[in-house]
Amino acid sequence: MRGFYIGRFQPYHDGHHHMVEEIAGEVDELVLGIGSAGDSHTRHNPFTAGERVMMVTKSVAEFDLTTYVVPIEDLERNSVWVSHVRSMSPQFDVAYSNNPLVVRLFEEAGVEVRSSPMFRREVLEGNELRERMIRDERWRELVPDAVETVIAEIDGVDRIRQVASSDANGDDRAAVGVGDAAPDPE
Repeated sequence: MRGFYIGRFQPYHDGHHHMVEEIAGEVDELVLGIGSAGDSHTRHNPFTAGERVMMVTKSVAEFDLTTYVVPIEDLERNSVWVSHVRSMSPQFDVAYSNNPLVVRLFEEAGVEVRSSPMFRREVLEGNELRERMIRDERWRELVPDAVETVIAEIDGVDRIRQVASSDANGDDRAAVGVGDAAPDPE
Protein backbone atom coordinates (compact mmCIF):
# COMPACT_ATOMS: atom_id res chain seq x y z
CA MET A 1 0.00 0.00 0.00
CA ARG A 2 1.23 3.50 -0.84
CA GLY A 3 0.45 6.50 1.36
CA PHE A 4 0.57 10.24 0.72
CA TYR A 5 1.56 12.94 3.20
CA ILE A 6 1.79 16.62 2.29
CA GLY A 7 3.33 19.52 4.14
CA ARG A 8 5.05 22.77 3.37
CA PHE A 9 8.01 21.54 5.42
CA GLN A 10 9.24 25.11 6.10
CA PRO A 11 11.35 23.50 7.55
CA TYR A 12 10.84 19.73 7.87
CA HIS A 13 10.90 19.21 11.66
CA ASP A 14 10.66 16.48 14.29
CA GLY A 15 6.84 16.64 14.26
CA HIS A 16 6.83 15.80 10.54
CA HIS A 17 9.50 13.16 11.16
CA HIS A 18 7.43 11.55 13.90
CA MET A 19 4.41 11.45 11.56
CA VAL A 20 6.49 9.78 8.81
CA GLU A 21 7.74 7.25 11.35
CA GLU A 22 4.13 6.44 12.31
CA ILE A 23 3.05 6.19 8.66
CA ALA A 24 6.04 3.91 7.88
CA GLY A 25 4.46 1.25 10.10
CA GLU A 26 1.28 1.27 7.98
CA VAL A 27 2.42 1.51 4.35
CA ASP A 28 4.96 -0.06 2.01
CA GLU A 29 5.72 3.18 0.15
CA LEU A 30 5.16 6.85 0.88
CA VAL A 31 4.72 9.88 -1.34
CA LEU A 32 5.80 13.05 0.45
CA GLY A 33 4.27 16.12 -1.16
CA ILE A 34 6.19 19.38 -0.84
CA GLY A 35 3.30 21.85 -0.65
CA SER A 36 3.51 25.46 -1.83
CA ALA A 37 6.44 24.36 -3.99
CA GLY A 38 6.57 27.64 -5.89
CA ASP A 39 6.96 29.76 -2.77
CA SER A 40 10.31 30.73 -1.25
CA HIS A 41 12.33 33.59 0.19
CA THR A 42 9.61 34.92 2.50
CA ARG A 43 9.22 34.82 6.26
CA HIS A 44 6.38 32.27 5.88
CA ASN A 45 8.10 30.21 3.15
CA PRO A 46 11.85 30.82 3.34
CA PHE A 47 13.09 27.63 1.67
CA THR A 48 12.82 26.60 -1.98
CA ALA A 49 11.15 23.38 -3.08
CA GLY A 50 14.55 21.94 -3.95
CA GLU A 51 15.94 22.75 -0.51
CA ARG A 52 12.91 21.15 1.13
CA VAL A 53 13.31 18.08 -1.10
CA MET A 54 16.88 17.77 0.24
CA MET A 55 15.71 18.19 3.85
CA VAL A 56 13.01 15.55 3.53
CA THR A 57 14.96 13.06 1.40
CA LYS A 58 17.99 13.10 3.68
CA SER A 59 15.84 12.89 6.82
CA VAL A 60 13.66 9.95 5.78
CA ALA A 61 16.61 7.90 4.52
CA GLU A 62 16.81 6.31 7.98
CA PHE A 63 13.42 4.60 7.53
CA ASP A 64 13.08 1.25 5.75
CA LEU A 65 10.51 2.76 3.41
CA THR A 66 10.48 3.57 -0.28
CA THR A 67 9.70 7.27 -0.52
CA TYR A 68 8.96 9.63 -3.39
CA VAL A 69 9.37 13.34 -2.69
CA VAL A 70 7.21 15.37 -5.05
CA PRO A 71 6.98 19.19 -5.26
CA ILE A 72 3.38 20.37 -5.56
CA GLU A 73 2.67 23.97 -6.49
CA ASP A 74 -0.34 25.77 -5.05
CA LEU A 75 -3.60 25.80 -6.89
CA GLU A 76 -6.01 28.61 -6.14
CA ARG A 77 -9.11 26.41 -6.53
CA ASN A 78 -9.71 24.03 -3.65
CA SER A 79 -12.47 22.14 -5.48
CA VAL A 80 -9.90 20.66 -7.91
CA TRP A 81 -6.92 20.53 -5.56
CA VAL A 82 -6.98 16.74 -5.05
CA SER A 83 -7.01 16.18 -8.83
CA HIS A 84 -4.02 18.51 -9.06
CA VAL A 85 -2.19 16.56 -6.33
CA ARG A 86 -2.96 13.26 -8.05
CA SER A 87 -1.64 14.62 -11.35
CA MET A 88 1.68 15.54 -9.71
CA SER A 89 2.15 12.35 -7.65
CA PRO A 90 2.56 8.64 -8.02
CA GLN A 91 -0.75 6.90 -7.37
CA PHE A 92 -1.54 6.47 -3.67
CA ASP A 93 -4.11 4.51 -1.66
CA VAL A 94 -4.46 6.58 1.51
CA ALA A 95 -3.69 10.18 2.49
CA TYR A 96 -2.38 11.30 5.87
CA SER A 97 -3.16 14.72 7.27
CA ASN A 98 -4.29 16.57 10.37
CA ASN A 99 -5.16 19.72 8.41
CA PRO A 100 -8.98 20.06 8.44
CA LEU A 101 -9.18 21.50 4.93
CA VAL A 102 -6.85 18.88 3.45
CA VAL A 103 -8.83 16.11 5.18
CA ARG A 104 -12.11 17.51 3.84
CA LEU A 105 -10.82 17.84 0.28
CA PHE A 106 -9.46 14.29 0.19
CA GLU A 107 -12.64 12.88 1.74
CA GLU A 108 -14.82 14.69 -0.79
CA ALA A 109 -12.67 13.16 -3.53
CA GLY A 110 -13.24 9.67 -2.10
CA VAL A 111 -9.73 9.21 -0.71
CA GLU A 112 -9.32 7.44 2.63
CA VAL A 113 -7.70 9.84 5.11
CA ARG A 114 -5.88 8.90 8.29
CA SER A 115 -4.56 11.22 10.93
CA SER A 116 -2.40 10.86 13.98
CA PRO A 117 -2.03 12.80 17.19
CA MET A 118 0.19 15.84 16.88
CA PHE A 119 3.66 15.34 18.32
CA ARG A 120 4.88 18.12 20.65
CA ARG A 121 2.78 20.63 18.67
CA GLU A 122 3.46 23.40 21.21
CA VAL A 123 7.00 23.72 19.81
CA LEU A 124 6.96 21.58 16.67
CA GLU A 125 5.21 24.01 14.40
CA GLY A 126 6.85 25.65 11.40
CA ASN A 127 6.07 29.21 12.41
CA GLU A 128 7.58 28.64 15.85
CA LEU A 129 10.79 27.23 14.33
CA ARG A 130 11.10 30.08 11.83
CA GLU A 131 10.59 32.67 14.59
CA ARG A 132 13.23 30.95 16.71
CA MET A 133 15.67 31.18 13.80
CA ILE A 134 14.92 34.88 13.39
CA ARG A 135 15.35 35.57 17.12
CA ASP A 136 18.47 33.37 17.41
CA GLU A 137 16.73 31.04 19.86
CA ARG A 138 17.05 27.26 20.16
CA TRP A 139 15.67 25.51 17.06
CA ARG A 140 18.29 22.92 16.08
CA GLU A 141 17.10 20.31 18.57
CA LEU A 142 13.63 20.44 16.95
CA VAL A 143 14.73 19.23 13.50
CA PRO A 144 16.47 16.07 12.26
CA ASP A 145 20.25 16.43 11.94
CA ALA A 146 19.96 16.29 8.15
CA VAL A 147 17.73 19.38 8.16
CA GLU A 148 20.16 21.31 10.32
CA THR A 149 22.91 20.40 7.84
CA VAL A 150 20.88 21.52 4.81
CA ILE A 151 19.93 24.81 6.48
CA ALA A 152 23.59 25.47 7.30
CA GLU A 153 24.64 24.56 3.74
CA ILE A 154 22.21 27.07 2.19
CA ASP A 155 22.79 29.76 4.82
CA GLY A 156 19.08 29.44 5.60
CA VAL A 157 19.09 31.22 8.96
CA ASP A 158 20.65 34.35 7.48
CA ARG A 159 18.17 34.18 4.61
CA ILE A 160 15.10 34.03 6.84
CA ARG A 161 16.46 36.82 9.03
CA GLN A 162 17.03 39.00 6.00
CA VAL A 163 13.67 38.37 4.33
CA ALA A 164 11.90 38.85 7.67
CA SER A 165 13.39 42.32 8.10
CA SER A 166 11.64 45.26 6.56
CA ASP A 167 12.44 48.73 5.35
CA ALA A 168 8.77 49.56 4.86
CA ASN A 169 5.70 50.15 6.95
CA GLY A 170 3.00 47.51 6.73
CA ASP A 171 2.87 44.08 5.21
CA ASP A 172 5.87 43.52 2.91
CA ARG A 173 4.32 40.35 1.47
CA ALA A 174 1.27 42.26 0.28
CA ALA A 175 3.46 45.05 -1.06
CA VAL A 176 5.31 42.68 -3.38
CA GLY A 177 2.24 40.63 -4.29
CA VAL A 178 3.16 37.49 -2.38
CA GLY A 179 0.15 35.68 -0.98
CA ASP A 180 -0.78 32.43 0.66
CA ALA A 181 -2.83 29.85 -1.12
CA ALA A 182 -4.96 27.24 0.58
CA PRO A 183 -4.79 24.54 1.58
CA ASP A 184 -1.81 25.38 3.74
CA PRO A 185 -0.51 22.22 5.44
CA GLU A 186 2.25 23.24 7.82
